[in-house]
Amino acid sequence: MARQPRTVSEKVAAVTGAARGIGRATARALAREGARVAIGDIDAELARTTAEQMGHGCVGLAVDVTDRASFARFLDEVEQQLGALDVLVNNAGILHVDPLLEQDDVAIQRMIDVNLIGVINGTKLALPRLLRRPEGHLVNVASTAGKLPAPGSAVYTATKHAVVGLTESVRLEHRGAPVEFSIVMPGVVRTEMVAGYGRMRAFPQIEADDVGEEIIRALKRPRLEVWVPGSLSRTHRVMSNLPRRAREAVGRFMGTERIFMQADHAARSAYEARAAASDPRLGRHDGDSARRAAVESGEAPGLPGQEA
Repeated sequence: MARQPRTVSEKVAAVTGAARGIGRATARALAREGARVAIGDIDAELARTTAEQMGHGCVGLAVDVTDRASFARFLDEVEQQLGALDVLVNNAGILHVDPLLEQDDVAIQRMIDVNLIGVINGTKLALPRLLRRPEGHLVNVASTAGKLPAPGSAVYTATKHAVVGLTESVRLEHRGAPVEFSIVMPGVVRTEMVAGYGRMRAFPQIEADDVGEEIIRALKRPRLEVWVPGSLSRTHRVMSNLPRRAREAVGRFMGTERIFMQADHAARSAYEARAAASDPRLGRHDGDSARRAAVESGEAPGLPGQEA
């Protein structure tokens, strides 16, 4: 007999990078399901504004996922305002597009700090809390890049591979414990992060709401791998069984090389500048004059959300 789906209603859920993009869509989907939702973002003002706009008792709180103390304060505040934590969605992430040899060293470090260290911080800090709950659930947002790499995004891909490996290993460490783990692997999601992307055959862009709804399904009927869209799971299985040369040829045919290698940097300038503004070193680094100029010209005012 099939197990009854879990309920999301009245669960306390915290989402990082939730003032924009996938994080915002996930928070909105949780709130609609009746969860008590904390919207965490490095842009505290935008987090609070987003929570007010969303209603449903959502709260907006500051969190810098790269700072362990900030993350701990965020989780403490979530529990003080909403109750014991049931769900953490580690969503915060950034992407700078360039081949490795052309990529700014400070941008590389920032992607590692946000995309990987942020997830490690959240996982380590939240798990003791989730283990005390009858239905705790840790959701780590990775990317299709975490399983299907593409040229032009080596460091971003490396961080997402790491999130996949981290989550799978920690899950094995807690086999039999009352906590569920999910790795979310979206394809190309129509958010500011994908501005200027090259086009791929066969895989149209999806919406952030599609990812949010799939996360809700995984909370109701827990599963480890959450591909969005689901067809990417079949693609991954097929590609994994091909010899490397055939796999790479299929990837070229599908256009994986165009996604990042042919990205329109002018179209990405606003996002890149906003992402750079999250770390003052990126805004002034000599190796990234275009991004620096965008920040200084006011084309990208304010702090970025750390959005996956």
